[in-house]
Amino acid sequence: MLVYTLFASPTPTLQHAKIYKDQNISGWVMSEKLDGIRGYWDGQVMFTKSGKELFPPDSFTKGFPPFALDGELWSKRQDFESIQSKVLKRNSNWKDISYNIFEVPHAQGNFFSRTAKAIAWFKKHPNLNVNIIPQLTCQGSEHLNQYLDEIIAKGGEGVMVKNPYLNYIAGRTSTLLKVKKAHDMEGKIIAINCKDSSKKMKSLLLELANGIHFKLGNGFSDTQRDNPPTVGCFVTFKYYGFTKYSKPKFASFIRSREEQ
Repeated sequence: MLVYTLFASPTPTLQHAKIYKDQNISGWVMSEKLDGIRGYWDGQVMFTKSGKELFPPDSFTKGFPPFALDGELWSKRQDFESIQSKVLKRNSNWKDISYNIFEVPHAQGNFFSRTAKAIAWFKKHPNLNVNIIPQLTCQGSEHLNQYLDEIIAKGGEGVMVKNPYLNYIAGRTSTLLKVKKAHDMEGKIIAINCKDSSKKMKSLLLELANGIHFKLGNGFSDTQRDNPPTVGCFVTFKYYGFTKYSKPKFASFIRSREEQ
């Protein structure tokens, strides 16, 4: 008798940002934080940050290199739901989706050397779907805040700041920082609370990564309250600090996503 064993895709060992808290970032590089789906190309296949395989059209990845890339699958600002609906489904049309590279994981040298490897590759193998995210040298906190304000005024989400003089560091690192006006966090929907004698959603009961449960009731449109995300989905919300019970303060819904 033949026995078949199914193996889940391994979670990629990627670099993850910490939160900016007025660290000295003078001389670092900064770029807009794109609000899309993170895509890790392992040299053959593309995965989400949690290891879920993606299935871009062959035309999208034509000429991609045999080495790893890390980037954001993105279309335009404030278009997350549309991006998600395209890239997380098989046999989907990836029209208007671009791959915006911000790292070349595991390549040798500092950040400039690593990204130069991708720039050189795509110069020889042009692909209109690919962009290398441009970087701006940060002159200090005042420069960073000015740049952040410009991004937000255009409808952007925030800024990423990186120490470019180091070798690649996998995992959560203080050499890569996420900068926003407010913090954000994800939670998994474990229940939907409706208004009395109505099917209209009042709040979502979320479970956070640390196991804490709390209700999210702000930031929803009437349409979203009539058609809330389903139990098991993840939602992103913004917040401003924590209560004494370690629950997010002044939380407000941003978006929902399927498990990636």
